Parts: sequence; structure tokens; C-alpha cells
Amino acid sequence: MAQRVDDAHVKEILATQMDTQPFIVAASLLIDRYQGIASWSVALQYELERWLAAHLASMRDPRLRDMRDGDTAVQFERGKEGTGLDATSYGQQVKVLDYTGTLARALGARAVMFMVD
Repeated sequence: MAQRVDDAHVKEILATQMDTQPFIVAASLLIDRYQGIASWSVALQYELERWLAAHLASMRDPRLRDMRDGDTAVQFERGKEGTGLDATSYGQQVKVLDYTGTLARALGARAVMFMVD
């Protein structure tokens, strides 16, 4: 199936200069794989792909979480590998959007990211 989102769609929710296309490809493959199990609407598939791509991209490009000026302290949201969708706020949003729980089960902490038929 064709990708539902593009770089500009992902960048509506993820502030980055990085090309998000490789992450969109991966997200699209996962949505395609599990669509048959979950029977998501077309609109939901779009949002899941967009938020999942942002999750994957932010694992590579950590988000600024807190920046103080006095005594200069900068903190980044760093996704912890092995925690599945809970690793980033984008992944947590995927869990909220996927009312079936299909992606949370498939991409959970112990899940294998890509399964080959």
C-alpha cells in the first residue's frame, strides 16, 4: 500500500531538520502489516503512521525537553531502547490512538520490531 503521510505531515508534530522519509517507510510497513488485524479507519491509519514515524525519528534525534537559562541546564527526551512505544511521547500517543492495542502488543518492550512472513 502507498504511504499515507509525507515528511511535511510528520514535521507538523515533530520539530526536526532531519529527513523523516526512512521512518515513514518503516511506519507505513508496520501499519500495513497490522491493518488487517485491527481494521483501523483510513483516517486513523494516517494518524497512526504519522505518530509512529515521529516516534521512530525521535529515537534517532532526541527532543529537547527542558532548557533553563540560570546555571544553564539542558535536558533531552531520550527514548530508552527496549521500552517499545513508551520510549517517546510520540509512541505514547500511538498507544492512545490505537484503541485496539494492536501496535502496543506488536511493538511492546519484548516484541521483535519486524516479522517476516
